[in-house]
Amino acid sequence: MIRFEQVSVTYEGAAGPSLQGVDLVIPEGELTLLVGPSGVGKSTLLGAVSGLVPHFTGGTLRGRVTVAGRDTRTHKPRELADVVGTVGQDPLAHFVTDVVEDELAYGMESLGLPPAVMRRRVEETLDLLGLNELRDRPIATLSGGQQQRVAIGSVLTPHPRVLVLDEPTSALDPAAAEEVLAVLQRLVHDLGTTVLMAEHRLERVVQYADQLLLLPSPGAAPVLGPPAEIMAVSPVHPPVVSLGRLAGWSPLPLSVRDARRRSAPLLARLSAPAGAPTTPAHPLPDLSAPPTLEARGLGRSPDLSAPPALEARGLGRSPDLSAPPALEARGLGRSPDLSAPPALEARGLGRSPGGGAAGLIARLLRRGTPGPSPAPAGAPAHTRGLGVRRNRTDVLRNIDLAVRPGETIALMGRNGAGKSTLLATLVGTLAPTTGEVTVGGRTPHRTPPPEMVHRVGLVPQEPRDLLYADTVAAECAAADSDAGAAPGTCRDLVSALLPDVPDDIHPRDLSEGQRLALALALVLTGRPALLLLDEPTRGLDYAAKVRLIEILRGLATDGHAIVLATHDVELAAELAHRVVILAGGEVVADGPTAEVVVSSPAFAPQVAKILAPGHWLTVAQVATALDAAEAR
Repeated sequence: MIRFEQVSVTYEGAAGPSLQGVDLVIPEGELTLLVGPSGVGKSTLLGAVSGLVPHFTGGTLRGRVTVAGRDTRTHKPRELADVVGTVGQDPLAHFVTDVVEDELAYGMESLGLPPAVMRRRVEETLDLLGLNELRDRPIATLSGGQQQRVAIGSVLTPHPRVLVLDEPTSALDPAAAEEVLAVLQRLVHDLGTTVLMAEHRLERVVQYADQLLLLPSPGAAPVLGPPAEIMAVSPVHPPVVSLGRLAGWSPLPLSVRDARRRSAPLLARLSAPAGAPTTPAHPLPDLSAPPTLEARGLGRSPDLSAPPALEARGLGRSPDLSAPPALEARGLGRSPDLSAPPALEARGLGRSPGGGAAGLIARLLRRGTPGPSPAPAGAPAHTRGLGVRRNRTDVLRNIDLAVRPGETIALMGRNGAGKSTLLATLVGTLAPTTGEVTVGGRTPHRTPPPEMVHRVGLVPQEPRDLLYADTVAAECAAADSDAGAAPGTCRDLVSALLPDVPDDIHPRDLSEGQRLALALALVLTGRPALLLLDEPTRGLDYAAKVRLIEILRGLATDGHAIVLATHDVELAAELAHRVVILAGGEVVADGPTAEVVVSSPAFAPQVAKILAPGHWLTVAQVATALDAAEAR
């Protein structure tokens, strides 16, 4: 169905090919999962199948790619539309109509299908993806996850023989992701559709794959094979595989069910009372202790290789959160200097005192800079009886939330639960309908942005919402001006996070992880007391996520309060002190991470499910417990 014959792709101005030595056949009627670190050419390979490479992206494609016998070099994407359906990371770039039902029908109208066929397929797709209640909704009013499901549905209705998907579940909550993957399974098993999919959240999808296609490093030849064999050598792998490697299981498990069947010996090794943590493994700083000033390092910053020209696009912004102006979203006041170190290691990477990106960032943020005074001490933010009503619908109801200095809170819940809306009220881009919101002693939506910029800042679901200049240098200069910081402050932060990114590169040419790091640097220029992040790990591979965790943990240790809205249960297990679960605009759970996620089948990380009823959440905790057991 899909054949690559000695394919390489080189973009103009690139030092070398983004893709090289691809010579393989993607099996027909199977789900093939494309895996590999960021920047190795996954999006380029997907684009070569859909015809976007080189017709849309430019560059030079050598060799031959054929799909159902059609050469993608001589057939443009529109000439492949009846056999290849493509869904990118950014659904907003995919839509051509305004209403859900119209979007589902558009592709079939373009192909000239009869109205009766279109009607039947629209109804089938609405049921398959759980979109029936949204059929008449304007797409702009949907959450990011809902928009992604509509984007997938719009390419399913023409019944293509090949589906190409770039991170289709990255903005979906766990339940919605399972629904989408179940649909893909039905298409593969019942209709014989060939699915080629790239996904960083392997814990969600690897157990469904028939084949894995690994791109191990930039320019390296790809490897195609059975999932268990590829996972044994892959540089990126989900927690269940990491746990299998730690325990010495062979073959490696790919699902929680497989791992649970083998977990009895491992649980026996962990059964000693001292081996299992009974409290969160990363306690809050002791706020009563005197603050100290020490530089803390948490490992190397994101140093991602240059992305292919077909950039990995982020998912569209949720309607719960409008794209805020740069002044409103960048940076906030200086936080208290707190020294309680985090106890949870970053997957065995550990701290290097005074070194690494996090340590450098801590020193840069402590550097005295001109500008408004720091935000007042005490709780960086709290809400009382908060309610938000939009379009005659209660989006948030009676939200009481207090955020302490040095605390990291994970907001979780299904798509449309109100997570992004809550962040919008905290940053001041959305006024509450009822109740009150206080951040740094001010009411955000009533305070001029130049004053709030030193109290609260947001890294939105789409980092590009903060990036409007033509170069990284121009972005940094604007951030320094917005925050009233000394010239060069932002550039120093960017250098700590992205050591190899030059001043003259355009932000759109950065990879997803690099754009996130740049947006984070812009926000940190204001020395934030409260840092808000909306889906910060979308588009990041495991290595980039570990580095982000190290940086955020270092900021929390220095007293910055962090609130992140996420569907990434593994991120919450690694980083959060508290988890707050929203449903229908209300708080349905609020407590220490270990207590909340272990009791929730939907939001429990893989390790917690495998080793239940224990309280281990991460592979790092299991490794620490095993070391302690061996020492005893």
